[in-house]
Amino acid sequence: MELTVTQENLARALSVVGRVASNKTQLPILNNILLRTDGNRLLIAATNLEIASAQYIGAKIAKPGALTIPARLVSEFISSLPKGSVELKVVNDNLHIKSGSYSSVINGVIADDFPELPTINEDSSIQYSIKTEDFKQAVSQTIITTSSDSTRPVLTGVYWHSHDGELYLAATDGYRLSERRLVQTTSEVSAIIPTQTLQEVLRTIVDDATEIDILFDETQVRFRINEAEIISRLIDGNFPDYRQLIPKKTETTVIIDKADFIRVTKIAGLFARESGGSITLTASDEKKSLSLHSIASQLGENTSETAANVTGEGQVTLNSRYVSEALSVLEGDEVDFSFSGKLAPCVLRSTDVNTDYLHIIMPLKS
Repeated sequence: MELTVTQENLARALSVVGRVASNKTQLPILNNILLRTDGNRLLIAATNLEIASAQYIGAKIAKPGALTIPARLVSEFISSLPKGSVELKVVNDNLHIKSGSYSSVINGVIADDFPELPTINEDSSIQYSIKTEDFKQAVSQTIITTSSDSTRPVLTGVYWHSHDGELYLAATDGYRLSERRLVQTTSEVSAIIPTQTLQEVLRTIVDDATEIDILFDETQVRFRINEAEIISRLIDGNFPDYRQLIPKKTETTVIIDKADFIRVTKIAGLFARESGGSITLTASDEKKSLSLHSIASQLGENTSETAANVTGEGQVTLNSRYVSEALSVLEGDEVDFSFSGKLAPCVLRSTDVNTDYLHIIMPLKS
């Protein structure tokens, strides 16, 4: 293999792909990145057997070929080079790299030992093209409520599914739940995508990407962003029937300015660190206000109050971090915060008429 590429393109591709290369594995080859010529392009790929990440960059190919090289070393070396052209040449399974006055040799391993990269049959797959901004927002809004508990794997990802002609994303960790309506669909989809995969896709999105192409088959999902591809296994299992947790109606409704709600929650959270983030929210129809109370037994206590349009009366105790994280991903300037008593699920959503997102938090026993 012999070719020339630009330092900028190679460094960017190695940086993205290198994150997937695994150093916690019984297979040393998975610490390596695969370099393989493909027509007039260079394929740069890595896999940890759960996720495979691949990038194509333009190259001037003098001699085709393939090799795998240690991910961390080559990524850090190429990123340290000055901008300009980089010459890559394989001699006796070693990669000779030359750029201006810099030259080095990195010991490689033949590409035959590298696992075969997964593929998806496009003809038999369910396909979507999603606007990048919509994808980023939907994933950010749902990924925060996924679980890290490996004993319940179906909760460690985001559930992509069709319902009444719409594609939804949902996630829950047992304490909170988020749901986002994304696009209309005529396909039947039911797939749980691992959180790690979605985080990797978010990190791979480049500024000039306008759309993300998504393909589902029975066991895998593929994301294509410009010249980048990520293929991941889906999580096997059935996602819980979460819709039965969404309250049909609530006794108390608070319409409140989002910036005010964020501020009083942050302040209350400072005093709630000792008590597991526990804050008590009291809605007053008479005062037209929402007050937040928190206690730090060693340090003091805090009561913050802010004006709100309140229907009904009520009090509920929630985790301050959960409330802050929910508010951080709600769109719009006003929040509809609804609940029924001290034990029923609390619902947060934007007051925007066309809102596609709702967030549910389970109360703490006060």
